[in-house]
Amino acid sequence: MEGYSNREKNDLEIDDDKEHSVSMLREPFLVRNRKNNTSQIAIVGANTCPIESLDYEIAENELFKQDWRSRKKAEIFQYVVLKWTLALLIGLGTGLVGFFNNLAIENIAGFKLLMTNNLMLKDKYYQAFATYAGCNVVLAIAAAALCAYVAPAAAGSGIPEVKAYLNGVDAPSILAPATLFVKIFGSIFGVAAGFVVGKEGPMVHTGACIASFLGQGGSRKYHLTWKWLRYFKNDRDRRDLITCGSAAGVAAAFRAPVGGVLFALEEAASWWRSALLWRTFFTTAVVAVVLRSLIEFCRTGKCGLFGQGGLIMFDVNSTKATYSTPDLLAVMFLGVIGGVFGSFYNYCVDKVLRTYSIINERGPLFKILLVIVISLLTSCCSYGLPWLSQCIPCPPHLAEQCPTESRSGNFKNFQCPPNHYNNLASLFFNTNDDAIRILFTSGSEKEFHLSTLLVFFVAIFCLGIVTYGIAVPSGLFIPVILAGASYGRLVGTLLGPLSNLDVGLFALLGAASFLGGTMRMTVSLCVILLELTNDLLMLPLMMLVLLISKSVADIFNKGVYDQIMKIKGLPYMETHAEPYMRHLIASDVVSGPLVSFSGVEKVGNILHVLRVTGHNGFPVINEPPYSDAPELCGLVLRSHLLVLLEGKKFTKQRVKTGSDMLRGFKAHDFAKAGSGKGVKLEDLEITEEEMEMYIDLHPIANTSPYTVVESMSLAKAAVLFRELGLRHLCVVSKTPGRPPLVGILTRHDFTPEHVLGLYPQITPHK
Repeated sequence: MEGYSNREKNDLEIDDDKEHSVSMLREPFLVRNRKNNTSQIAIVGANTCPIESLDYEIAENELFKQDWRSRKKAEIFQYVVLKWTLALLIGLGTGLVGFFNNLAIENIAGFKLLMTNNLMLKDKYYQAFATYAGCNVVLAIAAAALCAYVAPAAAGSGIPEVKAYLNGVDAPSILAPATLFVKIFGSIFGVAAGFVVGKEGPMVHTGACIASFLGQGGSRKYHLTWKWLRYFKNDRDRRDLITCGSAAGVAAAFRAPVGGVLFALEEAASWWRSALLWRTFFTTAVVAVVLRSLIEFCRTGKCGLFGQGGLIMFDVNSTKATYSTPDLLAVMFLGVIGGVFGSFYNYCVDKVLRTYSIINERGPLFKILLVIVISLLTSCCSYGLPWLSQCIPCPPHLAEQCPTESRSGNFKNFQCPPNHYNNLASLFFNTNDDAIRILFTSGSEKEFHLSTLLVFFVAIFCLGIVTYGIAVPSGLFIPVILAGASYGRLVGTLLGPLSNLDVGLFALLGAASFLGGTMRMTVSLCVILLELTNDLLMLPLMMLVLLISKSVADIFNKGVYDQIMKIKGLPYMETHAEPYMRHLIASDVVSGPLVSFSGVEKVGNILHVLRVTGHNGFPVINEPPYSDAPELCGLVLRSHLLVLLEGKKFTKQRVKTGSDMLRGFKAHDFAKAGSGKGVKLEDLEITEEEMEMYIDLHPIANTSPYTVVESMSLAKAAVLFRELGLRHLCVVSKTPGRPPLVGILTRHDFTPEHVLGLYPQITPHK
């Protein structure tokens, strides 16, 4: 890991008798005894695991330069074509998975609801509840078992993990194939089990996993080692592919290709450029075409109980969107409510996640028990609360059947007599997508009692909070849209005499206000909801309500994904530096001791340092006779050192062997390995004789690492570190005659825990 460690100087055995052996530990007086004790462990999914930083910097060493010079035009053309081909494959894969998810959920949930409904029509209410709750518990256990035993990283939404990854934070199994498998099937079982969760957040994580899987750069294990695949064995290209994957996930979840691009730009990605915009847009366009083709196929009736399905737009454009000053005031009021409710929702989710983390730490069985308890609670609410609702006579001259006999519909009979329906059951006894569709219908087609909307809002609000954090893949979009649509329709019904807007539009604006209040996104949410509802006339009102709800909610706390990242311990770097960083300079926070190598270093010294430290980057310092005075030659990575030691290009004399080294290795030998692969320290077999030999580090040292002078403002250094996507930032000495390097800044050195731990007298701004 990169934190410059808690090792003391005497941890290393230095051979002082040898004149040619250069001291491995150089501690400038500024960093002596200063250590970085920030945690390098985070919660990923439902498990704790070590985290590291990604390296988006190009290591410009001699091998890289030689490889770059030797590339032919055909190889460069191959690389460009492959980038677009991978974007196409990501779009195809994510579109197919998104459709499969919806098809499976609609059929499983539809079968469960039909069985329960048939028993209720025969007045077998206890058997109906046992069937309903039993199916839910079985599906919930299946989802929880997958998350607890196969891939704990698949639990939760996945958006915070993807956002952190695109910011430069890496953790084991975030994007592994096992996580992809569990994310798909765990999400299907979890949503079909009736939990108040969505499949949209997990779809973003799924898209990112598909992109990571395709962009691994080949695999020796599966004999996928074609020469042109090696171009993607670096963090920069994988980052771009995963950005495309996260956008494709949103496009597949909401059928919102433009919204997917804007989501990746506004919320997910930390680095953006115009070339990536083109590729992301192409990826989401492929997703849209795939989904449209598959939905047309399903209209032939060959998809079982798919019905209208979760991929069909929520059509609310049948009402007139003309509005006056009282309507604008009503919308502004809705925005304020959304901001207050959204910030309170985030506060509650924060407390619940902290509580659940204590339970989840006890082991897989406790995770599954918690899931069973929440499943039974959800079943009791969904089945029990409709009994509080009155039976309403079916309206005459209806286009659709009343009461509904199929698995989906606006008029559920539940316990009511013939020709009557139960309003609350119509919301609870449907899939989440159908419930949203019902809430978005115009007031002329469907009327709800105020008590029905209030009970449904309170139930969904509370169930959404207690459900998020259990060991199943769970998205926040659908619970938030459901709760927002219910209170929006409630406000619309109350303000009916004063406003000309339809209650269905109020439901849509309520959903927008709650989304803005919880997630703090504006542009992407606006476009996603417009694509979702096919109602462009609502654009001005949607913009107004999102801006107000975000502004109000920002007064109280941060967005839900930012809060979750903080709870999980993911060291996310914001776009702006904290105000207190302006009062500090770079040398104020570098931690030691600093471990460095000579340009030509003894093999035993290198091996010893790798064993006793966890550092991932080491400065290479040239000293006489290779330079007139000590100077920074470059930076060498741990992974490169391991490959170099495995190759055993050693010499008995302490001399440069650059040209021989270039012939013995190729650039792709040092490319980043796939997940869990690469040379391990324990796999190296170095003899005692070889330990006394030397190795030249110049060919693999990054000769142009990013450096800052020690007197640079810490705020400037933080912005530079984030904007360039660095893993190591060298702090060089300003005064002649001192060691050339003061220290190395890593991501953990910029964390508030580290800085405020060193300077407790600083009061951070709230």
